[in-house]
Amino acid sequence: MRTATGAGAWAPLRRPEFRSLWMAQFVANMGTWAQTVGAQWLMGDLTGSEFAVALVQAATTLPVFLLVVPAGALGDIFDRRRLLLTGQLMMLLGAGGLAGLTAGELTTPVLLLLMIALMGIGQALCVPSFQAIQPELVTRDEIPQAALLNGANANVARAVGPALGGVLIAAIGPAATFAFNTLSFLGVLVVLYRWDRPPDHRPLGVERVRAAIRAGVRYVRSAPRFATVLARSALFMTFAGGLWALLPAIARGPLRLGPDGYGLLLGSVGLGAVGGAFLVPRVRALVGANVVVTGGMFGYAIAVLVVGLVEDVPMAVGALVLAGTAWIAVQSTLAASAQVLLPAWTRARALAYFQLVFMGGQALGAIGWGVVADVVSLRAAFVIPAAALVVVTAFSVWALPLTEAELDVSQVTHWPEPVTRLEPDADAGPVLVIAEWPVPPDNAEAFVRAMRKVGRARRRTGATWWALFQDVEDPTLFLETFIVRTWHEHLRQHDERGTVLDRELEARARGMVVDGEEPQVRHLILIPRS
Repeated sequence: MRTATGAGAWAPLRRPEFRSLWMAQFVANMGTWAQTVGAQWLMGDLTGSEFAVALVQAATTLPVFLLVVPAGALGDIFDRRRLLLTGQLMMLLGAGGLAGLTAGELTTPVLLLLMIALMGIGQALCVPSFQAIQPELVTRDEIPQAALLNGANANVARAVGPALGGVLIAAIGPAATFAFNTLSFLGVLVVLYRWDRPPDHRPLGVERVRAAIRAGVRYVRSAPRFATVLARSALFMTFAGGLWALLPAIARGPLRLGPDGYGLLLGSVGLGAVGGAFLVPRVRALVGANVVVTGGMFGYAIAVLVVGLVEDVPMAVGALVLAGTAWIAVQSTLAASAQVLLPAWTRARALAYFQLVFMGGQALGAIGWGVVADVVSLRAAFVIPAAALVVVTAFSVWALPLTEAELDVSQVTHWPEPVTRLEPDADAGPVLVIAEWPVPPDNAEAFVRAMRKVGRARRRTGATWWALFQDVEDPTLFLETFIVRTWHEHLRQHDERGTVLDRELEARARGMVVDGEEPQVRHLILIPRS
């Protein structure tokens, strides 16, 4: 995989759709960061409470935390382009409303949080689908670099947006940052509107929302490699999110800075991200994803500790540069790992859980560390999470290693259509599937190990229950059984959800059966009680 510098490092930007959306998102991200400065500063002027300032971040991230899972399901069952347009329009309306209220001096703390929450709802609709469309815009080999460029996009905007926000606040007032953010969404809307996205291939039609959510839950629960990515992200975000929520308090308090100085602090993070965009691909190519994530978590902990302890602006700026580099190293690597592990049919709904962990960690961290700052001290709200982050990083090195293997999750139909004499209704079920596997005694132990992986594949694609039995009268006969909620759901296993990886796992088990034999499969539908 070419993730080093040079042509490979910037290859995604040579693709017109990715480049146009990336540039439009940069402007939108810059507007979002300018608004962040304006909202946090305005809340400080309205209340003077560090906890209230932390609630601004919570209002941004908590709607995503609550709504991102159903939004991910919507991203897999409806056209992602239209869903993105809807979410972007909601954010434009929220930013415009906040600009008008503030310009008219009508904004209260409650209204400020409500308008930000409205934008958070729009963001919830967009986040999983934005991540899910990345493999549609670049090749598989370019996904890690696309994730890094998207991370750099947000963080470079962090270097420009806050500084611009500080200037706008000083010159005009917070309303100017909200107005700028309103205009910043127009570019993304235009690019998405003009994007000629191919229609989704759904031979069995659109899934129901509740069924799609359940399918996403089953997939995540039965995908251990993806679960590892989620766990690493959760451990990081729980202790990392407090820095962004409480940085305004650091600027106002120990560092004694105004809004332009606060913009400088956030800009330092963006500067670190720019450096990370050049550095991380080289390091990842040399040492792998595990070392990059581990080193990034340690580096971030050091940065948080320094920011919380020093009262010297240059030292704080240097620590925040390190924080930006470490942040993009961790987040882009985890995001790329998540994207390459997921098949297209469940990509948005599974990535919703990645965002759930990311945004939930930020929201809960903002509230939790904000309470610590108010009840204990501002310094404690930095020292405690920094120390905890060192501990959980050391734990994750051996307990939660990221996979370095290349897994092919592209869609493939590897099961023959079920032979039926009945014509079951789509909602008929549950469906019991029984497969008889004749296995010679010498292969039995290896067969059982192989079938455990097959069982996880069955659950990922729709099985609610799976088990393997051995016949006590004929020990060479194994019965694989699994249950699927409806006949339609089982047909989706046949036609829409199989991957090359699933086929390879099943092929290993098939290679252990008696020569010349094939597993015999039966399908049974539950007779409802009268």
